[in-house]
Amino acid sequence: MNKLTIKDIAKKFNVSISTVSKALNDSYEISDATKEKIQKYAKENNYKPNFNALSLKNRSTKTIGIILPTMLNYFFAQVFNGIEKTALERGYKVITCISNESHDKELEIIEMLSNGSIDGFILSMSKETEINANFSHFQETIENGIPIVMFDRVAPTIECDKIITDDFNGALNTVEHLYKSGHKKIGFVSTLSNLHIGQQRFLGYKKGLETVGLPFNEDFIINIIDTDYKKYEEILLPFLKKNKLDSIITTGESAAVASMKASLKLGYQIPKDMSVIAFSNGTLARHSSPKMTTISQHGELMGETAANILIDRLENKLTDFTTKVIKTDLVIRDSTK
Repeated sequence: MNKLTIKDIAKKFNVSISTVSKALNDSYEISDATKEKIQKYAKENNYKPNFNALSLKNRSTKTIGIILPTMLNYFFAQVFNGIEKTALERGYKVITCISNESHDKELEIIEMLSNGSIDGFILSMSKETEINANFSHFQETIENGIPIVMFDRVAPTIECDKIITDDFNGALNTVEHLYKSGHKKIGFVSTLSNLHIGQQRFLGYKKGLETVGLPFNEDFIINIIDTDYKKYEEILLPFLKKNKLDSIITTGESAAVASMKASLKLGYQIPKDMSVIAFSNGTLARHSSPKMTTISQHGELMGETAANILIDRLENKLTDFTTKVIKTDLVIRDSTK
């Protein structure tokens, strides 16, 4: 059950939001009959006024709330660095929370920080929120006068500022790169197929094959969802054994490391027999053996962009909402020939 808002009450009685607000505050400007029915309805439906939203309009905390879906992904750490650095430069502090991919936890964090602790949010949605397309808490926050900037995983129906990676072309360009360096059997390992970013990477992979004239083969794709990364390797062993691929693109670094380990177990040499490329460009890539070629999403730049946009909005320098697309780059290391 979603929390009743002033907007809901206004809709119910076909009056303006300010009429509802005045009726709930017992204003003499509203007739007793109207006041009575609105107050009665609000009470029966457990309406709780958001006092903070009323007081927020007039005050600034110079603090930004950051909500990350997980701590286990180096990409989010890079984004956080970019946000924090930019916020400090511009005189803002940050409060960071982790939703652990849970919709309820995300909602809880937003409610907790919307009590006047912060001026605005920068967030990447939890998996649960995206899969269930349950975005009402974002809408309500924005209606209560607290701006949100979304990055990486963004809600399509919510009007706010967004910063996204060019996932589609990132994957397409990678297929072209592999093809040019002599690869014909290019596999795709996805741990994000239930998320929009994962779907975009897959579509880019597919389009890339079409562009270079390679056939699309279902067998060359494996989706690993909601599985502990420690199990990736055992899942990938039979997949690699069966398909005799010469290269793999993965949607994240953990899957790429597991692909390399499984390939080595099967007696492949990397990159002589098998090239491996991962999205993101984190510490795993630099410390894996061999060092991993990656599709860099420029997490830090994404964070800087998000922070600048939110602060500009808080300081009334922006009117229209914007969606910024960050282009990816291939960082060539030792896992590709």
